[in-house]
Amino acid sequence: MSEFKQAIEKYAKYVIQQSRSNLTKGRTNASKQLYNSLGYKIQGSKVRFESEEYGQFIDEGVRGKNHDYSESRNSPFKFRNKQPPSRAFEKWIKIRGIKGRDKKTGRFITDKSLTFLIARSIQRKGIRATMFFTKPFEAGFEKYSDEMILGLINDNIEL
Repeated sequence: MSEFKQAIEKYAKYVIQQSRSNLTKGRTNASKQLYNSLGYKIQGSKVRFESEEYGQFIDEGVRGKNHDYSESRNSPFKFRNKQPPSRAFEKWIKIRGIKGRDKKTGRFITDKSLTFLIARSIQRKGIRATMFFTKPFEAGFEKYSDEMILGLINDNIEL
């Protein structure tokens, strides 16, 4: 294996390891689905990182319909008329053991009502950016860029 590909391999492993570490520290890893989906593929001189589709929303955040979190202000994503599907939160509330209550009577509300209320709240407020992937991606590039450049130069000299 060429020195350049070895450097890219180190870089990709670093990014995935740090991204997974960031997910376990945060509160976005209830089902471990995103954690398990993180991976990479090296094709020629390029690295392609892979994850669940919603990983980009968790990383960059989503601006809300009514107001935003400061971390998500630069996000290209924004809720407008549609809210996230309520069924997406069913598994999450079960894993977290969350039960909703009616404010007036104190009685429990159904899981279906709770997931609707969570989805509506997310539409209004948005999703706070975690940068779980962006930070390791940039830090890894700083850390391994010299090694990748040297590998590329050494591989071309050997030809």
